[in-house]
Amino acid sequence: MALSEGQETSIAHPSALEVRRVSHRFGAKTVLDEVSLDVPQGAFVVLLGPNGAGKSTLFALITRLYDNVSGEIRILGHDVRRHPMAALQQLGVVFQSRSLDGDLSVMQNLTYHAALHGFGRREGRRLSEAVLAMVGLADRARDKVRTLSGGQARRVEIARALLHDPSLLLLDEATVGLDIASRESVINIVRGLARERQVGVLWATHLVDEVDPNDQLVVLHRGRVRYSGPALDLVAGVKADSLRTAFMHVTELDQPDA
Repeated sequence: MALSEGQETSIAHPSALEVRRVSHRFGAKTVLDEVSLDVPQGAFVVLLGPNGAGKSTLFALITRLYDNVSGEIRILGHDVRRHPMAALQQLGVVFQSRSLDGDLSVMQNLTYHAALHGFGRREGRRLSEAVLAMVGLADRARDKVRTLSGGQARRVEIARALLHDPSLLLLDEATVGLDIASRESVINIVRGLARERQVGVLWATHLVDEVDPNDQLVVLHRGRVRYSGPALDLVAGVKADSLRTAFMHVTELDQPDA
């Protein structure tokens, strides 16, 4: 029986994100094949896969840039196809490509985005100041974005994604092009948001060293989920000496013979 909008929102403690048996094709090429995963509220879940695994396609389906014609995607209990407005209101996104206006100040970038969400000038400024404090950039509000380092700009993009207080945060290769210190800063900030604000986080990366041994891990390879569960269990399950070795093992299982 189909659920109404009111019934959807009454589900007790829904996950921040539920993906069920989602497939997607570009012409004859299958890029996602029966993908399922969960991001509980307050959890930091790593979506790990090599370039071309299908991570960005999955993000495009979750954000409705593409339409999922198979399977089901729910954000805080709301089906993204049947109730897209309610679903997307709970979503904040940081895409791989940079999208801030470098000639505007940090505050101008944020208040412009707040206006797109329907916030007035005063409220937009208040929210912008609050999210900049969360990412440790309150003192850079008046600076032009082009004067920021790569890591600082990423933190502004995270702040922008938090303006409307979402329940789910998607980050697609958020540390690409950053130095080691900036990468650590960005990852630690996002982990803190999951822990302290109970935001569900899906962190997509191709870098094994961005996975903490205690993380929940989803390994995506050639459009299929190869593993889902605690990172430590993957290492133990394949009797590997490291997560890197375990990752290589599960992503090479389907390689064609030479």
